[in-house]
Amino acid sequence: QAQVTESGGGLVQTGGSLRLSCQASGVSFSAYAMGWVRQAPGKEREFVATEAWNGDKYYADFVKGRFTIARDVGAESMTLQMNSLEPEDTAVYYCVAGPSTAKIRAGQANFSGQGTLVTVSS
Repeated sequence: QAQVTESGGGLVQTGGSLRLSCQASGVSFSAYAMGWVRQAPGKEREFVATEAWNGDKYYADFVKGRFTIARDVGAESMTLQMNSLEPEDTAVYYCVAGPSTAKIRAGQANFSGQGTLVTVSS
């Protein structure tokens, strides 16, 4: 069964850093785009970052150079390095996969993990 699983969330102070990881399994995701979306309390899920199979990367405007997405296609894994975290970054972060970065940016991923909670204290 194809699935993606996140890890690495936690509690961090404003200005701190966290690194989220995602491991895909069940099928090969090498031809898929993978990415991260998040959902803050009381808000809709929103796009964070995505990377295509060929290495093309896209970020949400609010990332402002603070986050870096990286894939290891051979290992079917992905990370999101988050620096300079702000309380507004508090959310459940989901690893997603889909046929293209455009689909992920549009909220139309085919696969999503269960999410990992990131809490940024002020």
